[in-house]
Amino acid sequence: MRVERTFAFVDLCGFTQFTNNDGDQLAVDVLTRFRAAARAIGSEHGVRVAKWLGDGAMFVSTSREPLVESILALARRADEDVRLPLRGGLAGGAVILFEGDDYIGAPVNLAARLCDVAQPRELLAAAELADAVPRWAEAVTGGARDISGFTMAVEVVRIEAASSLPVVGGGR
Repeated sequence: MRVERTFAFVDLCGFTQFTNNDGDQLAVDVLTRFRAAARAIGSEHGVRVAKWLGDGAMFVSTSREPLVESILALARRADEDVRLPLRGGLAGGAVILFEGDDYIGAPVNLAARLCDVAQPRELLAAAELADAVPRWAEAVTGGARDISGFTMAVEVVRIEAASSLPVVGGGR
């Protein structure tokens, strides 16, 4: 059964090196703050953490706008409170809902691959999500990129908070 969903994968950049340099206790503290922020922000926006991936997470939403807003908020919280920068990839579309709680399809894979190629503090999204970006942020054209596993280049945007507008509140 195919359903429309939007996905985001996020990753804390430099976590392995941080753990090696600063030790397990500080690493656990960083993960605890990251996961608490992800749960709180997801809950505020109606976005679900689909699975934890060590120092990262997969998010899923039935609506595009709340997912984009929540990932922007999480990126800001990472800069303010988590100690490590976040990177992320976002994509949406029709996917197979498998066994009631797993998603299979190109949008899931694209979100994961965009996260993999994103730099620290960079949120990359499939260009179709540009119109889901809130007014207090912007989608900057990133052009077509070759993405592993995709036969054709994918149009990508970089989503970032607008420098002149506050990230709190927001709305379209």
